[in-house]
Amino acid sequence: MGIIGWIVLGLIVGALAKLIMPGKDPGGIIVTMILGVVGAFLGGLIGKFAFGVGLEQFWSLTTWGLALLGSLIVLGVYRVIVGRKAVSSG
Repeated sequence: MGIIGWIVLGLIVGALAKLIMPGKDPGGIIVTMILGVVGAFLGGLIGKFAFGVGLEQFWSLTTWGLALLGSLIVLGVYRVIVGRKAVSSG
């Protein structure tokens, strides 16, 4: 899958991750979708190293599942880091 496919996939799964993990995030949906692109990349790495599969085909259920998993992980880590900064600042 090419770079444009990664970006499109990441934007979509970033929005899906936001629907699955609702809440207030600094930066809103735009930051969440950017985190989705990073999460799609992370999901591809997880799939490649853990299961021997990556994000080869855009319309594969495995591709979407791995990208969504990576996006949820990145969104969760982002919330923990930003949450700690907000608590220590206030």
